[in-house]
Amino acid sequence: MSYRRTADFLLYDWLKVEALRERARFAEHSRETFDAVLDMCEKLAADKFAPANRIVDTEEPWFDGERVHVPEAAVAAARAYAESGLLAAAQDYEFGGMQLPCVVEMAAHAFFSKAGIGVGGAGMLTSGNANLLMAHGTPAQKEVFAKNEFAGRFFGTMCLSEPQAGSSLSDIVTRALPDGDDFERDPLGARYRLRGNKMWISMGEHELAENIVHLVLAKIPGPDGKLVAGTRGISLFIVPKKLVDTEGRLTGERNDVALAGLNHKLGYRGVPNTLLNFGEGKYPVRGSAGAIGYLVGKPGEGLRCMFHMMNEARIAVGLGATMLGYAGYEASLAYAKNRPQGRPMGPGGKDASQPQIPIIRHADVRRMLLAQKSWCEGALALELYCARLVDEQHTGAPEAAAEAALLLEMLTPVAKSWPSEWCLEANSLAIQVHGGYGYTRDFPVEQYWRDNRLNMIHEGTHGIQALDLLGRKVVMDGGKGLQLLAGKVNDTIQRALAVPELAGFANELAAALAEVGRATKAAWATGKPEEALANAVPYLQAFGHTVIAWIWLDVALCAQAKLAQGDDAALRGKLAACRFFYRHDLPKVAAWLQVVASRDDTCLAMSEDWF
Repeated sequence: MSYRRTADFLLYDWLKVEALRERARFAEHSRETFDAVLDMCEKLAADKFAPANRIVDTEEPWFDGERVHVPEAAVAAARAYAESGLLAAAQDYEFGGMQLPCVVEMAAHAFFSKAGIGVGGAGMLTSGNANLLMAHGTPAQKEVFAKNEFAGRFFGTMCLSEPQAGSSLSDIVTRALPDGDDFERDPLGARYRLRGNKMWISMGEHELAENIVHLVLAKIPGPDGKLVAGTRGISLFIVPKKLVDTEGRLTGERNDVALAGLNHKLGYRGVPNTLLNFGEGKYPVRGSAGAIGYLVGKPGEGLRCMFHMMNEARIAVGLGATMLGYAGYEASLAYAKNRPQGRPMGPGGKDASQPQIPIIRHADVRRMLLAQKSWCEGALALELYCARLVDEQHTGAPEAAAEAALLLEMLTPVAKSWPSEWCLEANSLAIQVHGGYGYTRDFPVEQYWRDNRLNMIHEGTHGIQALDLLGRKVVMDGGKGLQLLAGKVNDTIQRALAVPELAGFANELAAALAEVGRATKAAWATGKPEEALANAVPYLQAFGHTVIAWIWLDVALCAQAKLAQGDDAALRGKLAACRFFYRHDLPKVAAWLQVVASRDDTCLAMSEDWF
């Protein structure tokens, strides 16, 4: 089943997004306008991104000492994307946007991840950067920086990590000092000079747009000249590559931001990944060294502001992982239907005189295809459900909006991490379906796996998401978020119990949910974080599988009801994928939770010397 048909089912039949038209913000939309956006993205992805995907993988960006070169196909794709208006798709009409629901916007952007995720990395970063400024920036920062990002004139980045700190943002040492006595009177925001180094900065240097807007985490020294320890001392700054005036026009001055080099990656090669030096003096500006940056929000609140972009990026990463898995699934399905090999086993064995059969007729190949289908379509449904929660948070009634915000906070670690692990595994199975050919560059599935391997690492590693889930999300406010999620799951269970074909799955999901609840309490029984969190990753895996089982059961209810209107192979495929997940994957939950509930200390007690 193609992505488009799956997306249409999830959007219109399952999530019923046409009902959003009843809200003032989306009143001018209809299914026709939603479909028009999906059609445009499908065509743009096929025309510009898909042809560039292999090119940017084999001709990755390179640095000549002054500028970064990217293949012309990537330049054309980036410019076509910017010109389409998609960067501002969810923004107000008055700001040049389309006022699209987030759920439709994400479904549309999925076409680009599927066609060439290493081609279009600038789009996700730029829209996320601008969205953060819309939430936390001053009116001038929105007008000068965010508006030009939405228009595609400027592209954006996020600059968090440092060589010595990695994911430990408490340990960043980039410094920001007030730039002159009048630093607070700059119309673009309080003006500082930044000095430091940033690592792993995607799209940190290129010439795809007129300017690059870096969002940089740095620390403002205290009165004693020392940096405040921990995350409380972190502030956020806009550091443009080229300085601009209050109208957003380039002044002709280059900011003191220098490219130190490129990281050469396993996959995702079309996105330049950089090391940046801020304030090293290579490009002294206005008579002195130090990159000019404008404070966003209040001093010391930088990480809180940055989480606006990070959480958005985490859902985008989950969707990207999903679509890479989906691309591999579609490729391996097509291959399995057309690759003849082997013969059916008869009473007397195989008859060599008979013609070979397509490999899709072998049960084990169907197993691998069903696994991919269940993981990728389940992940897609989760990502679109999360996007629908964003719409509810922004346009729903106050009580519903607050509930959606809490539920989204609970699901974000899963939305980022689960597709990153299991759609990567789907890519591995896509290679396996192709056999030896899958391990060659003759087919695209090996690139999908390489590109997808990044997603378990960036925007918060698997381990960090696990610590966030078990260490914070499920216990915050006395477990209020977990109780809310459990209530949603139980609502689906109750509806499924009334459907004979799904009642058995409902009981199995109820048992898994109960196990999650027991394991959560047992993990924290001693109140010692080091014991509770020693097995956070198995907890994340079990929790994620339970969430996907819930999503699949809810989708299956919709498919079962629609099937009553007439037989449909695609709907039967969804029910089969649901059945596969419950029979082959949900049973893993008990094993993962056993080590969590017992607070198994195998990893915690392992001595360094024993390795």
